[in-house]
Amino acid sequence: MTEAEVEDELEPEDEVEANWWLYLLRSASGRSYVGITVDLERRLAQHNGELPGGAKSTRGGRPWAFARTWGPFEHGQGRALRVRPQAPARRSSN
Repeated sequence: MTEAEVEDELEPEDEVEANWWLYLLRSASGRSYVGITVDLERRLAQHNGELPGGAKSTRGGRPWAFARTWGPFEHGQGRALRVRPQAPARRSSN
């Protein structure tokens, strides 16, 4: 799914419980990470090692910054829209 296709699907809910955010992080080295949270600033601090928590896979790419955020959404919609950027296809050695 391309970023444009994701944006077409991302229409925030108007419900009171629509408090989840989908986010895309980029590291200085060009790595990316996609996640969801209810507190964007706290989650970024966790990914950058400033607070306990954060995904194990983001420890090596610090510092991280938001490349894009979408929301707020109801939790189920945010989880369903969580998309990981695709890595380039690996070439076969055959």
